[in-house]
Amino acid sequence: MLSAQLLQDYGHLLKPEHGQVLDLACGKGQNGLYLKEQGIDVLFADIKQQVLESLVTDDNVLQQNTWCADFESDSQTDALKLNKLQLQGIIVFRYLHRPLFNALQQAVQPGGIIIYETFTEANRVFGRPHREQFLLKKDELKTLFKDWDILFYFEGIKHNPNRAIAQIVCKKR
Repeated sequence: MLSAQLLQDYGHLLKPEHGQVLDLACGKGQNGLYLKEQGIDVLFADIKQQVLESLVTDDNVLQQNTWCADFESDSQTDALKLNKLQLQGIIVFRYLHRPLFNALQQAVQPGGIIIYETFTEANRVFGRPHREQFLLKKDELKTLFKDWDILFYFEGIKHNPNRAIAQIVCKKR
């Protein structure tokens, strides 16, 4: 399983001695596993318990480094827990839940890093996702992190496969 190119390019900003990194909505965990291979303490969070169990049994992830979380629940329980974490970084790929951005920003320590990549509205021409709630508006990601130091930003079309995305790597002041 290959990790995201953005993570390969900027993962060096995350250091084993600086604490834990959250792989939010980790899916099969390929991005967090990439960081784990670099000696970084990763917390894998996803709504699917099955996926997390697979990481424990197949990829030697410690049970305490998995978090079955529903960040979109009405109770906001997991979003509130996220808000209280003190992480060196958060990585997010192909996931968007706008109400979570404040909690993401609060969970990162000063000097910490967020690496985020997801689809933009321009992705509709390529298929899914196509619903507004899953697609960033033009410059939305950059605006959300305007008070952070933006180390890298891209918004546009990528190929193989074709997709319209926004990517950001930013450091909390």
